[in-house]
Amino acid sequence: QVQLVESGGGLVQPGGSLRLSCAGSGFTFSSFGMRWYRQFPGKGREYIAFITSAGSAYHVDSVKGRFTISRDNAKNTVYLQMNSLKPEDTAVYYCSARKLDNEYWGQGTQVTVSS
Repeated sequence: QVQLVESGGGLVQPGGSLRLSCAGSGFTFSSFGMRWYRQFPGKGREYIAFITSAGSAYHVDSVKGRFTISRDNAKNTVYLQMNSLKPEDTAVYYCSARKLDNEYWGQGTQVTVSS
C-alpha cells in the first residue's frame, strides 16, 4: 500500500522557518521524482519544488532562495526547508511522488504564517 505522510506544518510568525517532511512507503522511493505543491484556500494546487531521483533540485521563482527541497533516500523522506516565511505562504502543503504514469499524493499539512 502506497503512502505519503507529510508532517512539520504549523503556525509560525513572519520571518520564521519550518521544515516539512514527507515520508514515503509502499513504493521504491529512491526511483521517484518528488515534488512539493501548495494550495491556497479556494485555489488549485501550485507546484513549488521538484527533486529528481538523482537529487537535482528545482524551485519556482516565488520561493527560490527561501525554500529548499532535499531528500534522504535512506529514510524514504523528502523535505522542504522553508525560511523567511511570509503571510502569503499560508497554504496546505502537499508532497507527491511521480514516475512515468504513476503519481501518489500525501494528505497535506497546514502551514500558517501569522503574527
